[in-house]
Amino acid sequence: MHTWFITGASGGFGALIAEKALAKGDQVVATARNPKAILKRFGERPNLLAVGLDVTDEAQVHAAVRQAVTRFGRIDVLVNNAGYGLLGAVEEASGAEIEALYRTNVFGLLAVTRAVLPHMRRQRSGHILNFSSVGGYRSVAGFGVYCSTKFAVEGLTEALADELRPLGIHATAIEPGYFRTDFLDSTSLSVSPTQIADYAETAGAVRTKATEISHHQPGDPDKLAEVVVAFVDAPNPPVRLPLGSDTVAAIEAKHAADAELLAEWRSVSASTDFATAA
Repeated sequence: MHTWFITGASGGFGALIAEKALAKGDQVVATARNPKAILKRFGERPNLLAVGLDVTDEAQVHAAVRQAVTRFGRIDVLVNNAGYGLLGAVEEASGAEIEALYRTNVFGLLAVTRAVLPHMRRQRSGHILNFSSVGGYRSVAGFGVYCSTKFAVEGLTEALADELRPLGIHATAIEPGYFRTDFLDSTSLSVSPTQIADYAETAGAVRTKATEISHHQPGDPDKLAEVVVAFVDAPNPPVRLPLGSDTVAAIEAKHAADAELLAEWRSVSASTDFATAA
């Protein structure tokens, strides 16, 4: 039996993962800004602790982790799921919008991780699942600032995996593609009000496309939750877990593009080393 600590658990992937873990008989600490939404969905259960948590408030983070350990004695799986998107060209995003996004998607994730790690280190076990995105592997027009937060999550997860492996703790970046959740709704996606005409064919086109595909995405979120709950029992989990056929296609395309880049520019890239003695 695992004890889960899940952020952003009132809806979307977080709620579905909590649901699957509870059904399996695991213990779940489900956190959200409004914990009443969690209780409304799942009801009172002996293996559920609903905790109010704003991940941008470090004092709340430490209080939530203390409640979790007091109630269940340990934390085996941390799911850093809390986050939201920002749609707009890089130039269109305001400084306030960018800072708010980073406070949740990056600094909030760091705060929760740093609060949980002392307990996992004491146990010499645990698994950190950081929700990244296909946008953490390749960026696109219209989602540049959002993707940059997910690139940060990828870098942090890679380093954590190296640092924690000798301690018996795993770290994995979960990389969903487009799944049929509320991510493209106003509840999860902030849209920059500034629109610059010069970006109409790039970021502007993505604004329109996002509206069109909302709730028509190819990914099944229920299947993702099933995969994630089963994944924590993998004996040798990877540092990245791509989920969705569109994520697989995006990774393959980027690998091919990078291979072409190296083939074309290899001599230039290697020319910057010190000359070796004959």
